[in-house]
Amino acid sequence: MAPKFSFSYLFVSFLFLTIQPSMFQSRILKSEEQNLQFLQNLEEVHKGQTVTGLNKVKKYLKRFGFYTNPSDSILTDDFDNHLESALKTYQKYYHLKITGSPDSNTLKKMMIPRCGVPDNIANLASVNQSLYNFPPSMQRWSKFELTYTFSSSVPDDQDLRSAFANAFQSWEGASKFKFTEASTEEEANIPFDGPGMVLAHSFFPEDGRSHYDADESWSTNPDMNHMDLESVALHEIGHLLGLAHSQDPNAVMHSGISPGTIKRDLTQDDIQGIQVLYSN
Repeated sequence: MAPKFSFSYLFVSFLFLTIQPSMFQSRILKSEEQNLQFLQNLEEVHKGQTVTGLNKVKKYLKRFGFYTNPSDSILTDDFDNHLESALKTYQKYYHLKITGSPDSNTLKKMMIPRCGVPDNIANLASVNQSLYNFPPSMQRWSKFELTYTFSSSVPDDQDLRSAFANAFQSWEGASKFKFTEASTEEEANIPFDGPGMVLAHSFFPEDGRSHYDADESWSTNPDMNHMDLESVALHEIGHLLGLAHSQDPNAVMHSGISPGTIKRDLTQDDIQGIQVLYSN
C-alpha cells in the first residue's frame, strides 16, 4: 500500500534567516472543485450578460494577477470588457486558445490545484525567450550551504524524510547549493498548516519557511485521490530558492499540479531558471 501521511505540523528550516514581507509568500491551493463548482455553469456565458458567479471568476483572476482594473472595488456579476481582457490574458499566459470567454479548457485550468502566489504576467512578452520566472525583487540566498529540519510533531517516518531528501538532492544536482538536515528545530522554521484552502506555501529568500497542510491527502506513491509529497516539496523548494512560476506546463515550477500527478524530475526550464538566478 502507498504510504499516506498525517501530521499536525511540519517544520523545514534554513539557517541564517531574515524574515521577508508576507507578500512574497507562495502557496499551493487545495483543489478548487468543491469551491468552484459554479464554473461548470458558466461555459456558455458571453460578454454583455449578467450571470451569478461571474464575480467569483473576477475574484479568482484578481487574486492571481490577471484582473487588474483598479476602479472595480466591488466585483460584479457583469461580463464586461475588464473580465474579457482578464480572461484573454489568463488564456495567453497558460497557452490556451484566446477566446476572452470562460470556455471549457479555461474552466478546467482554473479548477486544477495551484500555487497561491500571483503569476507574473509582466513577462508575457518574453514567453518565447524563456518560460522560467523570478519574483519582481529577484530575492536570492547569500550562501549556498543550507540546513533544513522538521518539527518534533512530524512522525519519524523514513518515507517522508526520503521524499524531502530526494527533492533537496534534485535541486542540489542542478545548482550550487548543498543541503543538510539539522538535528534541532531551533535552527530553522517551516510548518505544516492545519485545515484550510492551502495545500502548501513557502517564502522566497532569505526567509526559509515552508508550510504543508496536515489535512491534505499526502502520499509517496499517490493515486488519483492523493497528492505526491515529493513533487510538491520539489516545487516549494524552488520557491525557497527564489524561483517564481514557470509558464512551461511540464516544469516543476508550473503553478498547478493535479492529485495523482508525479513531477519529481527537474526539467530543463527549471534547471535553466535556477542557474540563471545564481549565475554570478
